[in-house]
Amino acid sequence: MKSDNSLHIVTQALRDLIAASVPGAQLPSVRELIEKFRVSPATVQNAFARLAGEGLIDPRPGQGTFVRQRPMTGAASDLSWQAVALGAGRRTGEAMQDLLALPPPGSIPLSMGYLPPDLQARELLSAALKQAAKNPALWDRLPFEGMEVLRAWFAREIGHGDVFTPHEAIICSGGQAAIASTLRALLAPGSTLLVEAPTYIGVIAAARAAGITLVPVPGDADGVRPDLLEAALRETGTRVFYCQPTFANPSGALLSPLRRKQVLQVIAGARAFLIEDDWARDLYLGAPPPPPLAAQDPNGHVIYIRSLAKSAAPGLRIAAVMARGAALARLRATRGSEDFFVSGPLQAAALNIVTSPGWKRHLTAARNALIERRDTLVAALRAETGTGMDIAIPLGGMHLWVQLPDHISDAALAADLARRNVAVSPGGAWFPADPPGPYLRLTFAAAPSILREGARIVGSAIRQRMGQTG
Repeated sequence: MKSDNSLHIVTQALRDLIAASVPGAQLPSVRELIEKFRVSPATVQNAFARLAGEGLIDPRPGQGTFVRQRPMTGAASDLSWQAVALGAGRRTGEAMQDLLALPPPGSIPLSMGYLPPDLQARELLSAALKQAAKNPALWDRLPFEGMEVLRAWFAREIGHGDVFTPHEAIICSGGQAAIASTLRALLAPGSTLLVEAPTYIGVIAAARAAGITLVPVPGDADGVRPDLLEAALRETGTRVFYCQPTFANPSGALLSPLRRKQVLQVIAGARAFLIEDDWARDLYLGAPPPPPLAAQDPNGHVIYIRSLAKSAAPGLRIAAVMARGAALARLRATRGSEDFFVSGPLQAAALNIVTSPGWKRHLTAARNALIERRDTLVAALRAETGTGMDIAIPLGGMHLWVQLPDHISDAALAADLARRNVAVSPGGAWFPADPPGPYLRLTFAAAPSILREGARIVGSAIRQRMGQTG
């Protein structure tokens, strides 16, 4: 793969430089290496991580990266045996690592999956953790399914009757952990998972890491197409479909009321499961969204995932996965074998936050800010590009899905912008198969002044690629 080859080239070049340098010598910065090798920040950071793991470099935060002092005696370690012992790896690419990598200092972050610090529930979190610290019993063992009162809160949040009981919810260490556990519980290696196209990078990475084959089901502004979903279920024989019906990441699509009914009918007719990832329910930008699909499912077809990290702060790694019947038993077995239980103080802090009077005020303030910032980025992009690009205006979440002119490579544009210190996410990474065209996912959560500057640089890069003058 191209990304793996780039990582190998950068890593080997650094090894050669280290071999020719004296201990304590400073290595080039991330930015310098990005410009020299024309790669993403994640590729350089992964190269540094490999070399640090081999004991060749000494990263010093705020100062740089230096050649490590070598032992006074003995030959250098030979770690080449590990390649044989580990065998062929499951390559998932660097897209997920790009998203997880912290942006270089001073960069413009137009690709992030969480609220920025000024919109996070930091005061609520601080107060909640102080309260949790006063209860030493929280450090003891807990049920691996999680605190019952927290599970009850997640179950009630679905509304519209008692869809799930607290005993049908399992607390997980964030939404990604819930997704990965659900895939392992429902699907064996070598089996097939249907996903929307485009879909969340995290589910692509989790499925590939588990040896699961991904089959995309196209959609449009109204969400996944039920007719194509029915055909995919029939042709593949699979019985699991991962879906984000409410403000899908990255497209922002909201599954229409008619399609919600049709999708549930298709799933029920195929006697299949639908994994509903309701990641952005708290982040609606206008009218509240329709009820979850799980609220309209009486027969246990929908497995429901809800997380708090997106609406509170990335460090609040608390989510719940809910299911019934044999699927719940599978989930319990999977969770019990991989994660004994989520930290008690963190669960207590999460419960304290979501049941406090300040929680709704926090969400209202975050939504109002996101509306302003969404509109700021849209207006700035249109003013800067002037190309008539198709920008999907989402009614929730924190991302714009921008379709580029056909002759522009989204990957090349993203690499160009990284060299200009602007982080964006190329759209191709969000498709499990060949994308229908070039896209960018741009996050609008940053401060308005940052968004306007980012739009100026993005617009300049696009105009240059279209042969226009800036």
